[in-house]
Amino acid sequence: MSNQPLLLCHHLCKKYQEGQVSTEVLKNVTFSMQQGEMMAIVGSSGSGKSTLLHLLGGLDSPTAGEVLFKGKSLNKMSASGRAELRNSEIGFIYQFHHLLPDFNALENVAMPLLIGGKKRQAQQKALDMLAAVGLENRAHHRPSELSGGERQRVAIARALVNEPSLVLADEPTGNLDQRNADSIFELLKELNQRQGTAFLVVTHDLKLADRLARQVEMRDGYLQDELTLMGEM
Repeated sequence: MSNQPLLLCHHLCKKYQEGQVSTEVLKNVTFSMQQGEMMAIVGSSGSGKSTLLHLLGGLDSPTAGEVLFKGKSLNKMSASGRAELRNSEIGFIYQFHHLLPDFNALENVAMPLLIGGKKRQAQQKALDMLAAVGLENRAHHRPSELSGGERQRVAIARALVNEPSLVLADEPTGNLDQRNADSIFELLKELNQRQGTAFLVVTHDLKLADRLARQVEMRDGYLQDELTLMGEM
């Protein structure tokens, strides 16, 4: 069995230039994740967490450094190659669900399969994924007919329908009340155990982060040492 990390970030830096002003958002970030690992990155707003996720998912390019996914450099991939990787190997969950309002839950979840040319299996796989998040009875409801927690569950189903190796989650519970936030985190852990999907979760909530196996802190663009958080796993 290979010891190659699922994800490896090597000395990542990101600067934004606006006129004569240069802002360094990420500074020499290095870490790795293994297949099936659950990891939280905690930090305040503006610490660089979301920028890091954009680089890890190939949505943006680093100023310096490199991201390797299963040993392959995202820096060396074409834009279409990175897009294909995102649709097949890397799922995304955001604070806001970004569901298409004119499509029902089933159609939203099936969308990545249709984009990937898997039309014949799209409906059944989407139904199976909705069942996995406990929403098979809401498959034909549009987002406006679902609660906030249900909409986020649909977004999670959509992120996982292509069976990605890694899901990047940017404040996935930030728009939910505590009860729904707790439920979503338990769902992520259940899906991790059932499907072996790795989750990298960005959050400012230390209590929720403490439920994941590994936590690191992002502060002023630097990734700090591993955290030891208080609370039950």
